[in-house]
Amino acid sequence: MLMPKRVKYRKMHRGRRQGIATRGATVAFGDFGLQAVEACWMTNRQIAAARRAMTRPVKRGGQIWMRVFPDKSITKKPAETRMGSGKGNPEGWVAVVKPGRVLFEMGGVTPQVAKEAMKLAASKLPIKTRFVSADSAGGSR
Repeated sequence: MLMPKRVKYRKMHRGRRQGIATRGATVAFGDFGLQAVEACWMTNRQIAAARRAMTRPVKRGGQIWMRVFPDKSITKKPAETRMGSGKGNPEGWVAVVKPGRVLFEMGGVTPQVAKEAMKLAASKLPIKTRFVSADSAGGSR
C-alpha cells in the first residue's frame, strides 16, 4: 500500500480544494499521460488499483510513471461517538488532486495501447480524466 515512510505530524488539516494545478500539469517523463479534469482526494487504494489496471495491457513493454503520491493523512472518528473529545485517529492516506494534474504517464508504447491502458486506469478513479500526449499537454519534450 502506498503511504509515506514517516511524517512529522500524524494528523493534518483538511485544507481547501480550490484552484487548478500549477505544478505537475504537464507530461514530463513519458509520451502520454492521464490528466485530472476535476478535484478530489485520491486514496492510496484508488491509485494502486489504477496502476495495476494500466500495467496489464502494456504487458512488459513500455514504462509507467506515477505522478501522484498519497502523503496526506485522513482521520475518522469511530461510529456512534458523541461530538467533541478531539480529532479522530488516522485511518488512511490520500493525494490531493487538482484539475489539470497529470496522474500517470506512459512511454515506450504505441498511442493505441497507451489510450486503452489509460482508459482502464481511469475507470478505477473517482474523477473525470482526459488522455494527453507530451506535445498536446505542453510537455518538455
